[in-house]
Amino acid sequence: MDIKTTSKKTRDSLQLGIYRVINPFVRFLIRMGVTPNIVTTIGFLGNLAAAVVIVMAGYGAAHTGIVDWSLVTWAGALIIGFSLFDMLDGQVAHLGGMASTFGAMYDSVLDRYCELATLGGVAYYLIQTGSFAGAVIAFVALTGSIMVSYVRARAEGLGLECKIGFMQRPERVVVTSVATLATGITGQISGYQPGAEGFNPDIILVAAMCVIAVFANLTAIARINHSRKLLGRN
Repeated sequence: MDIKTTSKKTRDSLQLGIYRVINPFVRFLIRMGVTPNIVTTIGFLGNLAAAVVIVMAGYGAAHTGIVDWSLVTWAGALIIGFSLFDMLDGQVAHLGGMASTFGAMYDSVLDRYCELATLGGVAYYLIQTGSFAGAVIAFVALTGSIMVSYVRARAEGLGLECKIGFMQRPERVVVTSVATLATGITGQISGYQPGAEGFNPDIILVAAMCVIAVFANLTAIARINHSRKLLGRN
């Protein structure tokens, strides 16, 4: 069994496990009359709030010289919490028989806005805390994230199936949210502030952005190559 097959099976198993946990809540939402598009919108607003919080942390650091690590922690927690709505909206549509073409497009568009907001917020935060290189890496990560989705959409527009690659949206969300949360918690525990000696918790966030920057762009390139091979057969 190759690495791609093993990775896909592991990912599918985890997804099924999560569905078993959230399905009772999904059915409750359906009984309450909540539509998939409402769930999608709530998820977007939550991610937007997370971006605002981490921007506030960066703004405060730039003007006071002190990082409020609790804001960074809250940003990570909000990304984790509201990104779960990515799975909820699909399940509400599936179990409630409310799937629609517009709903799928609406979900996809707001997913892109979520990533633009959160990774853009991270880039702003890093540049305000003095990590210009980290901000550039975050921008490269954002570029790769958008291109992964764009290449798939472009390929599907040509009638191709293009879902290959490791760093898809769920993986990017996990890496971003966990790293942001870990950065904030580490900062609160250590009490580190810019200019002081010791471990800078922002390194955790920059390392996570490096992971996304490398693997998201590799995923986009792999999808381009996959599409080239499929188109070459026609």
